[in-house]
Amino acid sequence: MRKMFGNSFSNWTLVVLSVIAAWFVDFSEAHKLSKRKASDVACVENGKYYRNPDVSKKNCFTYYFCLGGTVFEYSCSGGLMFDIKQQICNFEDQVKNCNVNAETTSPRPRLNTLEPICPPEQLACNGGQCIDKAKFCDGNDDCGDYSDEVVCGFSEDPNLAPACNRTECVIPDCFCSAGGATPPVIKDVTTIPQMVLLTFDGAVNVQNYELYQSIFSANRTNKNGCPIRGTFFVSHEYTNYQFVEKIWKDGHEIASNSITHRQPEKWWSNATKDDYIAEFEGERSILSQFANVPMSEVKGLRVPFLKPGWNAQYNMMSETGFLYDSSLVAPPSTPPLWPYTLDYRMPHKCIGYEQKCPSRSHPGIWEIVMNQHKTKSGYWCSMIDNCPEEGNVDRMYEFFQDNFKRYYESNRAPFGLYFHTIWFDTDSHVKAFQRFFDDLLAMPDVWVVTNWQLIEWMRNPTPLSQISQFKPWMCNDPNDIRKQVDPACQIPNYCHLSSAEVLGDRYMGTKNR
Repeated sequence: MRKMFGNSFSNWTLVVLSVIAAWFVDFSEAHKLSKRKASDVACVENGKYYRNPDVSKKNCFTYYFCLGGTVFEYSCSGGLMFDIKQQICNFEDQVKNCNVNAETTSPRPRLNTLEPICPPEQLACNGGQCIDKAKFCDGNDDCGDYSDEVVCGFSEDPNLAPACNRTECVIPDCFCSAGGATPPVIKDVTTIPQMVLLTFDGAVNVQNYELYQSIFSANRTNKNGCPIRGTFFVSHEYTNYQFVEKIWKDGHEIASNSITHRQPEKWWSNATKDDYIAEFEGERSILSQFANVPMSEVKGLRVPFLKPGWNAQYNMMSETGFLYDSSLVAPPSTPPLWPYTLDYRMPHKCIGYEQKCPSRSHPGIWEIVMNQHKTKSGYWCSMIDNCPEEGNVDRMYEFFQDNFKRYYESNRAPFGLYFHTIWFDTDSHVKAFQRFFDDLLAMPDVWVVTNWQLIEWMRNPTPLSQISQFKPWMCNDPNDIRKQVDPACQIPNYCHLSSAEVLGDRYMGTKNR
């Protein structure tokens, strides 16, 4: 059994504080970018930011982007410098390429030669030196010219995970299927409970806590009499940890959505394993310290902007004990896809602009893939708040119903509803959702579960005839860790932070002093 979490809490306290401090500068100052057209700067149209090619005018904090022949100028602020490789503003001591004008194409390795250059289990760098095959596409410059990190696309990685082998891959610790749409074990899909997932991304605070209370009201229960529950992917800024603690004590699942939720979006695709450890293990430490959620209870994560971090992200998960990810978006599919483990190659294409999906094997890590929804106009979307407006309550209700039927009437893959709470600011949305949701709960074979409860079912598929006694979905377990800790905080303590970097005063609610 893998360890549930990596480093000790005391070690992570310093990491967490440093990441928070870095983010306060990065997000509030570095991204107040000044932008102007720069007619006096040469165009380097490579789809990336670059420095001024004129050495006499170049500095490390100004950078440019050329679009259609027009050059736009940007500047980092707050004393930060621009990192050409990472394509972000960062602290000066972290930027090692101020002398580089533009990101260049690294030389390619010598993989396909008439005669083998290297012995078995080794591959040749561009310069001809041989290194272990396992060092290719691991995020490190082992060749000295980055040629071992160039041919690393989803179908190019020399260490590409093998295709699904159903003979070798067996539950509870491994599950795969050739196309991704096959349910585990149970062949008669009508005996599979139709699972519904409600997830919410972002901060938890006074602005949305009452909404959560209304959605998960006491009268909304599953068929075993237990209250319905959701999964909350929590990010740090603006979160009131008093409310997080209450939500967890009420039986909901808490997962990590990073500390900073930083921009630009592509940072997450290029982040290193250490970056991911700081962001996600760091937020897990914060949840433990300020919301009293045990670190072992924070089992999953979702990457901001649904920008997965290639193998670096999943290597981090293996090392720190995260058990599942829910960041990968599936292509439009009917029937929809079931979750799978990453022991074998993911069963679908890696979709999205410049997405970096895992290419290697990551044994035991579950992927709760995000199936897309189809709108009335034919548009596909994953997060509900990214779907085009349907116009009125009836059309929004029909949108939910039509998509639900794609699951219920086919392979009964888990039906995921993924939200940022801003979607509920529209009255017609609230009315359509409540109408649809109550209709679902009236169905005898529909169960609203958390992401981890879904995985528990995947590990032990249980038919409808026995599901009321399925222990992971029950709510009266005397050994439930929530019943063994102190009651939820009713009167929080507020930590006050005032600085120029956060542009004013901030207050964080927590049970702790």
